[in-house]
Amino acid sequence: MERERGGAAADDATVLARAGLIFLTLTSAMSAYRAAAAGDVASTAFVGVSYATLLLLFRSLRAYERLPPPPGAADDDRRRRRRLKREVWSLCTLLSVLFAWRVAAVMPSWPAAAAVWAMAVVTAVFGFAAMFRHP
Repeated sequence: MERERGGAAADDATVLARAGLIFLTLTSAMSAYRAAAAGDVASTAFVGVSYATLLLLFRSLRAYERLPPPPGAADDDRRRRRRLKREVWSLCTLLSVLFAWRVAAVMPSWPAAAAVWAMAVVTAVFGFAAMFRHP
């Protein structure tokens, strides 16, 4: 009985994840189309790079979740886990930098833009600390 409920929950999560991915794809395509139609190359590139980065992030997180837990994991699994953690942190940092770049560009003053960049740096540093220094 427990197994059946766990399987149903996993199926529900898969459906929800696929629906989210479809929604992300459609909204990204619409945004890229609008930016390209307006002749805004920077916005088109931003949407494309952000979308590709999110897809890579989701793939990396999925691979990380599928690995066996550390206590009983083989050496290859431990190495792969460390590589995937680096990958996830790098992709999250890239997304933070991309969004900080876009948000800082529309800030009304340089102190506000500096605050946006400072938040991106703090996020990256604390994310690194949380993932690699305090397991």
